[in-house]
Amino acid sequence: MIDPWIWLGACIFLAYTLEAMTGFGSVVIALSLGALMLPIKDMLPVLVALNVLMSGFLTWKLRGLIDRSLLLSLILPGMLVGTLLGFGLSPWLSDGALKQGFGVLIMWFALRELLRMGQSKPAGHTPLWMTRLQIGAAGISHGLFASGGPLLVYALAATELDKARFRATLVCVWLSLNSVLTLAFLANGSLAPALPHIASYVPLLAVGVLLGERLHHRVPEQHFRIGIYVLLSITGALLAWRA
Repeated sequence: MIDPWIWLGACIFLAYTLEAMTGFGSVVIALSLGALMLPIKDMLPVLVALNVLMSGFLTWKLRGLIDRSLLLSLILPGMLVGTLLGFGLSPWLSDGALKQGFGVLIMWFALRELLRMGQSKPAGHTPLWMTRLQIGAAGISHGLFASGGPLLVYALAATELDKARFRATLVCVWLSLNSVLTLAFLANGSLAPALPHIASYVPLLAVGVLLGERLHHRVPEQHFRIGIYVLLSITGALLAWRA
């Protein structure tokens, strides 16, 4: 049987390649696939710290494309409050409950996106209060699973950001929130035991970022998204069923 941490390394390479290409997805994909063999709470400090390294590099490189007004006035306030709330709730939940809830969340998101893509439906108008509520829910998901990307992308679907600005703004969000989570993991003692794993995965992260940067400019994003959403649907079902 494959070593669980080697399996997680393969998941990290796939997931961080995708995020370098699209601006989100690294933790939700690595966590959902890795959770088939490892506890969520053991993986979170590793994946969050790696995401800080990647999103820091991409934020600096793409800094000219970040929509600072949208980031500071709408996204970060709701996400930060929700993230702190979700992190505070996480010690009260068992790993089985976390896996089941996470499985249902990613399955809902992936199936919804596949249905929308298949019907070629444009995003409808969403009232500002609903968008703020959705962003807060994304923050809670991020505090629990470090995976607020699916809900945040859903909340921002009606914005007029183009592909490049959307990616740049999202990676800045993850840099901000995951830096806070990394400090929280340091404070509660869960970061130190994860450091050897973090160091061993940095080369995979570097290769994944370089590959994702090339794919961002050369490969149709929709083809990758369809494959990833199918993979997430299956993984979410497995997590919900096995939890």
